[in-house]
Amino acid sequence: MTGLGRSGVQVSTLGLGAAPLANLYSEVTDEQAHDTVTAAWRRGVRYFDTAPHYGLGLSERRLGASLRDFPRARYTVSTKVGRRLEPLDPPHGDDLADGFAVAATHRRVWDFSADGVRRSLESSLERLGLDRVDVVYLHDPDDHAEQAFREGYPALERLRAEGMVGAIGAGMNQAEMLTRFVRDTDVDVVLCAGRYTLLDQRARADLLPAALERGVSVVVGGAFNSGLLADPRPGATYDYARAPAGLLERALRMKAIADRHGVPLRAAALAFCAAHPAVASVLVGARSAAEAEDCAEQFAVPVPAALWEELRENGLLPAEETP
Repeated sequence: MTGLGRSGVQVSTLGLGAAPLANLYSEVTDEQAHDTVTAAWRRGVRYFDTAPHYGLGLSERRLGASLRDFPRARYTVSTKVGRRLEPLDPPHGDDLADGFAVAATHRRVWDFSADGVRRSLESSLERLGLDRVDVVYLHDPDDHAEQAFREGYPALERLRAEGMVGAIGAGMNQAEMLTRFVRDTDVDVVLCAGRYTLLDQRARADLLPAALERGVSVVVGGAFNSGLLADPRPGATYDYARAPAGLLERALRMKAIADRHGVPLRAAALAFCAAHPAVASVLVGARSAAEAEDCAEQFAVPVPAALWEELRENGLLPAEETP
């Protein structure tokens, strides 16, 4: 277990991202969701991340129900604020436009106000069936920076001071605004998705050094860039869209090198993210017990230094990048 900043909150170095449990793209049953969490627990995962956005609250409900099998003091849960859920009158369509195969029983309302943050967290606690969460992130404030910094972040500070949460931060698919959070606020942790991977090291320039300097932890999500690094093939996705030909070719070259060293590319992708000293945990999504088991197995695979060296020699990693 690793501490988040100066908060005292502890996370396992491998965490489970619970978005897939909320019918991400296709249906997952309650039993499959429960088995996924149980398999992750069996393999030592003690950090679980969710959000209201995921399946309009379904992820939080399923995660909370699954974690009731385990002692509360032994696991860490993070959720997010910034999108409140407001109920809609029937008839209900579906939520596939936002990526989830669920009925559109609610609409998402962007709200980084102090009141919105508190109301969102209270609703999350009810769905999770918990009296507290350990970590709360401002979720994707890209287009709401002014309100997030002026109202949302101070609200999180108050919640932390009141003991409702143990650690606070922001979670985004970019590195630039996360760097601002690290430098200009007193966050404990930031969640950076997809911007520190074998294919994209944008977080390395400013975010990771700033986090080390300020004593802020980084949780890395999107280690596979939404699929390309898990299984590089024609039609694979990169950042939730079809991977461009150039990136597919690059990933295939990486896979060939990893194969020569007897290491699955999935294992190399996870090891790369985990190796940076600013990184406290790597979140991996899973939608079945088999996927959760595979993630844990890949995370445990030792990656020889010669693999990284060959990637650098072939121009597939920057010369200065040293996992």
